[in-house]
Formats: sequence, C-alpha cells, structure tokens
Amino acid sequence: MINVTKTYLPPFGEYTDILKRAWDKSWITNNGELVQELEKKLKEQLCVNHLLFTSNGTVVLQIALKALNITKEVITTPFSYVATTNAILWEGCQPVFVDIEPTACCIDVSKIEAAITERTEAILVTHVYGFPCDVDKIEVIAVKHKLKVIYDGAHAFGAKYKGKSLLSFGDITTCSFHATKLFHTVEGGCIICNDDELARKLLLYRQFGHIGEDYYSMGINGKNSEFHAAMGLAVLPKISDIILKRKAVSELYDTLLNFNEINKPVIPAETVFNYGYYPVIFKSEQIVLRVLDALLQNNIAARRYFYPSLNQLPFLKEYQPCLISEATSKCVLTIPLFYDLSETDTRRIAAIINQQL
Repeated sequence: MINVTKTYLPPFGEYTDILKRAWDKSWITNNGELVQELEKKLKEQLCVNHLLFTSNGTVVLQIALKALNITKEVITTPFSYVATTNAILWEGCQPVFVDIEPTACCIDVSKIEAAITERTEAILVTHVYGFPCDVDKIEVIAVKHKLKVIYDGAHAFGAKYKGKSLLSFGDITTCSFHATKLFHTVEGGCIICNDDELARKLLLYRQFGHIGEDYYSMGINGKNSEFHAAMGLAVLPKISDIILKRKAVSELYDTLLNFNEINKPVIPAETVFNYGYYPVIFKSEQIVLRVLDALLQNNIAARRYFYPSLNQLPFLKEYQPCLISEATSKCVLTIPLFYDLSETDTRRIAAIINQQL
C-alpha cells in the first residue's frame, strides 16, 4: 500500500544512541536533557527567541488562547484541520469564519476587517499546506484593531517568508511534530513566541503552573518525553535532505499531471516552500471520488485534506457561509508525497489520476 505520507525514520542505531543518554540516567520525562537540547537546536534552526517542546500540536493552540486571555470571538479559517476550530471551541471562544482566497487556500485577508466586531479579540489562522498567510496585512489589521495573532503553523516547518521562518510571525505560533509531518517526534509539537514575559507564562502553563516546589499559576500537562525528543534530535539533521527529496517528487508531479483539467495552489511570492504536501484541486467532487476509488483499487491512498470545510461542522451552533472554502474542500485531494517515493510510483500515481479526468 502506498500511503499519502510515510514517516521518515532515522537509522535505528542513531535513534537509540541518542536515547541511551536519557536511558542511562533514568531521566525520561519532566524537561529532560534531550528535551532541552532539542528546544535549543530548534530555536537556532528557526531563529526564534522562545520555543517550548510539547506533547502535541493541538494543546499548544489551547495554551496560546489561554495565555493571551482570549475568551470571546476569534477570527479563523474554515480551511484547516479540525484541531484549529476545536481549540477555539474548547477554550469557550466563538469561531468567526472568514473565507479563503483560492490561490493558496489561506484566509482572505481582504475579508477580515468586515468580520471584526466589538467582541473580536484574536485572529487564529493556518499556513495551509505550508503556504504563508498574508502575514504583513494581518499584522496591520491586528495593530489597527488591537487584536492578538496566533498562527497555526502545523504545516509550516521548513517554510520561509521574506527570509524568515514562517514559524516566527505573530504573537504566538504553534507547530505539530506528529508522525505525518515533515519534521516529527512521533507525537509532539511546539509553541513559539518572541516576548520574554509571555514565554514564561507559556512555560508555566505547559507544566502545571509550577517550577519545582514553587507554584505560580494554573497549568496543564503539555510536556513531552525524552523518547520523543530523541526522535526529533535524530530527524532534525536530515530535514534539508528530506525537503530536497520531496521537492524532486513534487517537481516530477508538476511535469506529469494534466493541469488543463486540474489545478493546484500557487506558492506566494518571496516564499521558500517546504514541500510538505502536494494538494490537487479537481473540477468537481465527482471527479475527486472517482480518483480516490481508482487509486484505492491500485493500493494507493490519497486524502481529502481538508474536508469538510470547518464552517460546516455538524456540532457548530450556527452556519457561517464560506463559499470558496466549501467548494475547495469538496474538490481537493492531497496525493502521496514522501522522501523515498520512487519515480516509478510517482509516474504510476500521476497516470492513474490523469486517466480519471
């Protein structure tokens, strides 16, 4: 079976050699040496002031909202994984959906100000597939209306905008290090900010609100283990090579797929893309379903990522129309893309897709 993604696993000995350092000390959790080392290396890699390694990429969205004292309306995107909306709801806030623009599938910044009310406190949006939101215009809007900005950077590791890591923007940026991601720690994530006072607050919220026997605030358990940090330390040195190999597969798809019949998001200007996903937008949902079936008959899995449009989730109290997101969610597939997908398989996948158009 060819899956839509494949987790990069380093040579087993490299992983166990790193893990042995924690194993020999019997220090396997509670901010161990490997966690601290991974945080230091990630800060250096991303050129950010503060980064905390966490248990996953969802809890950090919840922590971000809590740390910024967001309790009312949050402007957000309907085109993302459900965790983005769930975090807003979980914290008792009201998601206000603003439709996406069709070129890169990120929030349409020209529609944000019309959605702002006296209850709006924050903008929480996703760098979809690793394509940057219009961070410049979002910053102008946020300053004008005194709003906090949180970026869900689950797809953004390795991506850059205007020479800076895409994870360095906003009041807070979060990232997922799930096994399906470009850089992973099996399970995990991080939360990033550049403000010293906010960083201490995030640290306390991650670990029950205390340091040693001294208690300072409320908090939850957002920590991660040495086992997960060891995987991150083994994968991180390989990340440039992983991205280059995924880029080669993506560029081969570019030459093979029939773009007279399909479309794909456009990489914005001044962006260094990370090739985390290869999304394809078809002309109709019927074609999507036909392609999915044809691929599955050949033991190939694609994914309707993202479907449904989040403004259509069945547990929301009210429907907020976002017509572009709704249409895109019905017509998009992410197709297999990973570091060692062979040229033969890439050509076979493209041929199967083209045959269904």
